[in-house]
Amino acid sequence: MSDTGPAGLKLATVSIDSADAEALARWWANVLGGTVGAFPEAGFWNLTADCLDGHYLGFNQVEQPTPGKNRIHLDFSAPDSAAAAAALVAAGAELIRDNEFQGLAWVTMADPDGNLFDITDGI
Repeated sequence: MSDTGPAGLKLATVSIDSADAEALARWWANVLGGTVGAFPEAGFWNLTADCLDGHYLGFNQVEQPTPGKNRIHLDFSAPDSAAAAAALVAAGAELIRDNEFQGLAWVTMADPDGNLFDITDGI
């Protein structure tokens, strides 16, 4: 199996805009057990973590984040999504809602900047 798509593309980084990119990168590093690389002169911080399987989360410093619901969000799996959600709330995330559709259950959360992400049990 090829590690690139038909156009030769391979996912490298999922980028998130933030008015305080460094703080948000460090928050995600804390909850994912990762390491932050800093490029403050470029207004960019990147996060590596074992759970990202070689991909990066990037955090871009912007004057104002895009208003409204984010169009792209992160989906995580955990052995126990309720326990993971509780730990994330204790770390500063917000529980938005519990969801269920056709037997699949997941929790929608928001990070400290309000970016939505989901957690489901063991996918």
